[in-house]
Amino acid sequence: MSSNNTPKVGFVSLGCPKAGSDAERILTQLRAEGYEISGSYEDADLVVVNTCGFIDSAVEESLDAIGEAINKNGKVIVTGCLGAKSGVVQTAHPSVLAVTGPHALEEVMTAVHANLPKPHDPYVDLVPPQGVRLTPSHYAYLKISEGCNHRCSFCIIPSMRGDLVSRPVGEVLNEAENLVNAGVSEILVISQDTSAYGVDVKYRSGFWNGRPVKTRMTELTKSLSELGVWVRLHYVYPYPHVDEVIPLMADGLILPYLDVPFQHASPRILKAMKRPASSENNLARIKAWRDICPDITVRSTFIAGFPGETEDDFQMLLDFLEEAQLDRVGCFTYSAVDGASANALPNQVPEEVKKERLARFMDVQERISAAKLQSKIGTMQTVLVDEIVEDEAGNIEAIGRTKADAPEIDGVVYLADAEGLTPGDFVEVQIYDADGHDLWGGPPQD
Repeated sequence: MSSNNTPKVGFVSLGCPKAGSDAERILTQLRAEGYEISGSYEDADLVVVNTCGFIDSAVEESLDAIGEAINKNGKVIVTGCLGAKSGVVQTAHPSVLAVTGPHALEEVMTAVHANLPKPHDPYVDLVPPQGVRLTPSHYAYLKISEGCNHRCSFCIIPSMRGDLVSRPVGEVLNEAENLVNAGVSEILVISQDTSAYGVDVKYRSGFWNGRPVKTRMTELTKSLSELGVWVRLHYVYPYPHVDEVIPLMADGLILPYLDVPFQHASPRILKAMKRPASSENNLARIKAWRDICPDITVRSTFIAGFPGETEDDFQMLLDFLEEAQLDRVGCFTYSAVDGASANALPNQVPEEVKKERLARFMDVQERISAAKLQSKIGTMQTVLVDEIVEDEAGNIEAIGRTKADAPEIDGVVYLADAEGLTPGDFVEVQIYDADGHDLWGGPPQD
């Protein structure tokens, strides 16, 4: 045990923001029980590794991280999505102390208690109301549900995280309020399927600050808008009721930003993926959103080279990009995730064809993105400062984001003359340059 007799736990967290939210809950509980969090393997009494297991590269990264923790510490507990894949961790690393799946706070703490007894006198008041977080102090992810009711053929999340389970709306709003009281300037709403929030509880009402609030995305979003910070919606399926939040964006109550994973545009491929909606419906919906809120930013992700994808299917996807004119887009080649039903589909696409299609896809989207960013030159934008840096000449610069940019996945704004700014500040800037991904700005120019 560490020299000051207070047990110390090291923590490694991999994967998506949803996994990060799980990690924050575990860290908060550890601190609540009096454990210290160690910043090094050598100083920790044991290490918890929070893993990702969605695609092969993530599995490899997670197994490598577990191996590193074993080599440098020796006492390792594994949690997260990779832990839900029966036997994978134990086969690669039989010496781990315990393995749990995702969203498994109680199981992780049971394993910690078994291998590192908790202190006799935990001081719960040492933990702030907003808990322990892995993000910078000025923004935070707010996870509103766990699991997913969809059975997309390329995805194994339901097998790892189960069906949709919505968090009580009062609990979610209380957490958001605590985050804002702690100084958070931006809340990023996340889940596996944000627009399905409340389906599992038939949208029953909960209570927040003494008043009823439905367990439903629209009502949740309206309540979050009262907190006076940026609210950004991620992982939104294009269900009809999503249209209800667009007027909130037009009125400036929440950010005019939707992260909608369309995945493809070919009806045949969407059917094979077991995805809801169609490309025609999606195009009509995007147009309707822009009619209501012209400033809306629509981000999406797509898969190139899905099994059975023909050149005609792929051309439909390129045509969709040209017509949809999406603001921010990510694309990945199809990866045969262990356990996904799509692996058994016929006519698997060769790797070289996948890569060639990905390159063509990105060429189209980069042209669209660059044109959209060029149109912002000369405009005034509200920017949330993320980071302050000093160049070699001693000039103070800032890196921030506009309303159109989510942290880590979208672009940034580089700000000159940033003296006096701190992370979390909002500042009005004029954009004077752009490339295919980022913007440059500074004080308004005459």
